Amino acid sequence: MREATTSRTARTTQTTQTADRTAARLADLANRHSQAVAAGPPRRAGALSARERIERLVDEGSFTETGLFVRARPTGEDGRRPYGDGVVTGYGTVDGRPVCVFAQDSTVFGGSMGEAFGEKTVALMDLALKTGCPVIGLNDSGGARIQEGVASLALYAELVRRNVRASGVVPQISVILGPCAGGAAYSPAITDFTVMVDGVSHMFVTGPDVIEAVTGERTTAEELGGARASNSVNGNAHFLAADEEDALDTVRDLLSYLPANNLGRPPEYAPGGAPADDRLDRVVPDRPGQAYDMRDILHALVDDGELLQVQELFAPNIICALARIEGATVGVVANQPLHSAGVLDIDASEKAARFVRFCDAFGIPLLTFADVPGYLSGVSQEQAGIIRRGAKLLYAYAEATVPKITVVVRKAYGGGYAVMGSKHLGADLNLAWPTARIAVMGAEGAVGVLHRRELAAADDPEALRARLVAAYEATHGTPYPAAERGYVDAVIAPRDTRAQLCRALRALRGKRAPMPERRHGNIPL
Repeated sequence: MREATTSRTARTTQTTQTADRTAARLADLANRHSQAVAAGPPRRAGALSARERIERLVDEGSFTETGLFVRARPTGEDGRRPYGDGVVTGYGTVDGRPVCVFAQDSTVFGGSMGEAFGEKTVALMDLALKTGCPVIGLNDSGGARIQEGVASLALYAELVRRNVRASGVVPQISVILGPCAGGAAYSPAITDFTVMVDGVSHMFVTGPDVIEAVTGERTTAEELGGARASNSVNGNAHFLAADEEDALDTVRDLLSYLPANNLGRPPEYAPGGAPADDRLDRVVPDRPGQAYDMRDILHALVDDGELLQVQELFAPNIICALARIEGATVGVVANQPLHSAGVLDIDASEKAARFVRFCDAFGIPLLTFADVPGYLSGVSQEQAGIIRRGAKLLYAYAEATVPKITVVVRKAYGGGYAVMGSKHLGADLNLAWPTARIAVMGAEGAVGVLHRRELAAADDPEALRARLVAAYEATHGTPYPAAERGYVDAVIAPRDTRAQLCRALRALRGKRAPMPERRHGNIPL
């Protein structure tokens, strides 16, 4: 009896001691957790913390953090080894769909990348590839952590390697919410889309102070790589946001058009409406050189008139946009006659080529709307490499295996006809409006070349020119010669365009277009 009592007492004591140790460990865990998530003061007035940014982006309560207790490597400077090492990583959902997210914390070592910081980010990229979900990077960093030396540089290279492995496999979106300089800028450059905040974001390889010291040129961070310059001048960014909230809303909107990975389809929604009247019949002006807004046509064709334009401020002579038809995502490429008559120059070619390749990588059908006078001529364009760089768009269209449908709205001249989704580059269905003019060049230019001697010898050259132009327009300046050869599948009334697109997209939904086995093509970079 005494032995049993002693045994019970021992067990009780042991249980109490275990409970005490557990309580102490839980208290230690809570203490470490509070240290790890404690946010420092924001570096800019009104800026959100790294965790607040993630919370605003993902669905409420969905975020699970990874690497919370990873600590900075000892540097021998001040001995600080903060938890997390300046980056918050983890996974959650946006509109119920899984995403991986990292947010650089500018309150820890200025958000600079150290070894532990880089390893956390690389591990998150690996997780995204394993699970097949998009990666969103919220960038706010001072660049490489100088005190960690080559280890920091090594992790930048590791991160870029992951960006390349993920390219065309899962969507990658970069949001610049502060500085992004030096080597840090190259990772966003490889991702699919970059969002910048007006007046806040800056992205450049070399800052203003270094440029002045090396070249003597004086500039500002805003002029060099601010959000507006990156969206309108150099094309490094795809979306311009008014503030951080707008930037995160843009990401959520963008994700709603995209599949989780290259093996899935974009989410589908209830079909939206579009006007079923004859307004499209009157959009294109009677005079060949008169401008109009291509967006008036696009808004009338896509669900609810909604377009998410990509690089809207860069190379505005071409429109690249995501939209929906019958609830399914489509990519839209269209010449914009409001700007430079919709001509193809270097910037427009590269902008559209990258967009076409993105859509092809993720199985998004392509709709092309052509009203193009051709490639831009001129000494500056030739010397800047329009042959090589303009060929990128030809390559992109020819390489793409997704459903491709083209509508020739008005002029389609010269090389512009060929590159803008022609049948000869592999388009599946080519439609033309009666207003289409498909030819080597416009009537005025063609008459000047073909009838130069007759015009020079004529008593009334202007009257002769008018008759010759009218004759050229009646024969070559129509869609019917192309339709006779099968280069155009149908000439349709503009009011019927949406119905034709809907039928074509349904028919092409199961398209298969196997490519020759190879490592990869050699696009003219």
